[in-house]
Amino acid sequence: MANPKKGPEVQQADFGPWNVSSVKSHILKSEGPEREKFEKELELPQVPEMIFADNILKLHHQSGFGLYFCALDALKLVDAHNDPLKVAAAKVWREARSDCEHIKNVVKPFDWTFTTDYRGTLYGQPGAEMKVLETTEHIDIEKLKQRERICFYDDIMLFEDELSDNGCAVLSVKIRVMPASFFILLRFFMRVDQVMVRISDTRIYHEISWNYILREYTCRDEVAENLKVPPHVLTDPNEVSKHLPVRKEIIEKLQFPEASQSNTDDPNTQGAVR
Repeated sequence: MANPKKGPEVQQADFGPWNVSSVKSHILKSEGPEREKFEKELELPQVPEMIFADNILKLHHQSGFGLYFCALDALKLVDAHNDPLKVAAAKVWREARSDCEHIKNVVKPFDWTFTTDYRGTLYGQPGAEMKVLETTEHIDIEKLKQRERICFYDDIMLFEDELSDNGCAVLSVKIRVMPASFFILLRFFMRVDQVMVRISDTRIYHEISWNYILREYTCRDEVAENLKVPPHVLTDPNEVSKHLPVRKEIIEKLQFPEASQSNTDDPNTQGAVR
């Protein structure tokens, strides 16, 4: 008798006025109605080998607004008409092209590394969603290094591709909720062997007494010939990121709608995950 299909793994917790939930499910099948429906939402002539279409991290505020992270919205931001890597690393791209079957098999130009500057999806009723504002306020990384009790944690894969054994492209999101704050890291890691390494990080931080969320996006990359590091470093995002110059940085404040701001003063919303 065949084993029954394993259902999705669902976790959730309440954090003051927020409900935090995560879903981890199976890889999207290579064919079938679910696959067809997913691909119809995209202009891409090709999608990553491993797509976790049902995986999601969602933070919902009791006032009706929130944010979530999913593979489909991330892939919608991949360039479906141009090959940016051909421009960014023209010399090494031409040299690699002679040996890289994956590149040679690309008929219609598109970003076959699946680079995306996705920073999460905001939602809410018109006039009652978070406003995205520029800010100079940074996330206090030193504060995040302090030892605190972890009330909720998850690490969710959104998509992955090995670029026909010529590297990798991975998008994942992690969250940890502490007694009075939460922190999210959405990371895109791309490595094309002998060509380029790129890391795009979106860090999101909120303290329960705030009426806003801080969101910092940084994109770092470098062509391989400029990376004078041992080979094993190139495959470790945490290590190689120390050697990649910042190419782009966006610092934002996600301001709560006015109707929700009184909730931060409500004693019933103060406190840790329960």
